[in-house]
Amino acid sequence: MVKAQYDKVTVIAPARLHMGFIDLSGALGRHFGSIGLALNEINTQLTISAADSLQVSGPCAARALKCIRQFCTLLDVPEQLNISIATAIPEHIGLGSGTQMALAVGAALNAFYGLGLSVRDIAQLSDRGARSGIGIGIFEKGGLVVDGGRGPDTKTPPMIAQMSVPEDWRFILVFDQRGQGLHGEQEVSAFQQLPAFPQSQAERLCYLLLMQALPALAEQDLDKFGEVITLLQQAVGEHFAPVQGGVFTSPDVAAAMASLAAQGAVALGQTSWGPTGFCAVANPQRAAELLAKLQQEFATAPLTFQIVSARNQTAEFICR
Repeated sequence: MVKAQYDKVTVIAPARLHMGFIDLSGALGRHFGSIGLALNEINTQLTISAADSLQVSGPCAARALKCIRQFCTLLDVPEQLNISIATAIPEHIGLGSGTQMALAVGAALNAFYGLGLSVRDIAQLSDRGARSGIGIGIFEKGGLVVDGGRGPDTKTPPMIAQMSVPEDWRFILVFDQRGQGLHGEQEVSAFQQLPAFPQSQAERLCYLLLMQALPALAEQDLDKFGEVITLLQQAVGEHFAPVQGGVFTSPDVAAAMASLAAQGAVALGQTSWGPTGFCAVANPQRAAELLAKLQQEFATAPLTFQIVSARNQTAEFICR
């Protein structure tokens, strides 16, 4: 019988921005490949402890319950557990809620019973990383990560770059309160409907990412980094437009992003299938100025806004 190693284990898993894919059709031999970064201010935080029977409480409890049952069955460990969820990343708005919940539950269970699994093991057990490896990478390392996509024998997309993001940089998130992005079967169907991603476009994005965006980040050049992210987002958004209604899923988010661009914000885009938009600015003061203008300009629109920063650390574990 597997025994608990701790009284309780808490895991804090950060939300992420998905800044785009590199080769959606595998024209260069590997499918997908993506770039994204971890966030400080939005996360999933849960605690596992022993109980007489399986109990799950808090936001997104149904998803967590499904995860813990799957893990306990696959790993053949007792499910007499209590999972208390303090915070959960909002679902289906482009912030990686599903992957982070699965990894948080799996990692907490792994630590609680001392199973010795890696983050990659947990991701495979929960079928995460089918397309993007960004959620796995930011759980493992934090910061900005690039995954290498999927080859013929890939289990989870390998993380091929991880870099810290300057502490002063801020990202403004634009939320549409009315809807969610494509997910589940809708997402699978959307990928099946899309035309082939041009090889020339994949080659261009690979070059821009490797020889412009990453060096710019290393040199803390936000304008050049942001220019590449905007170009990448435009290319991917135009490719997705037939199934999501435009470069941005939400016309209201698109209007807010245009306003931010006119005021000098950079790295403009939509995280995953949206509808959440994002942009970057150089420091907290500039972010606060733009936030005030957005709130005034879009006071009657169904939008909300949040300033966030990059998290340059791994997911957090507290074992007692």
